[in-house]
Amino acid sequence: MLNNNIRVERAIRRISQQELAEAIGVSRQTIFSIENNKYVPSTELALKLSAYFNKTVNELFWLSDTNAN
Repeated sequence: MLNNNIRVERAIRRISQQELAEAIGVSRQTIFSIENNKYVPSTELALKLSAYFNKTVNELFWLSDTNAN
């Protein structure tokens, strides 16, 4: 499973899902789904989030140990 800390990064910046969505060009529902691990973002979207938060993709997203082989 792909995990993320987008919600934490939003809280640090004190922005809403809607504000983040508008900043990177997606819907609020997309942000909601990513934060709740119901949607795996495309490479392009992950890179947009990375640039927005000034973090590496690996700082925002990681695989849970259950997927490690």
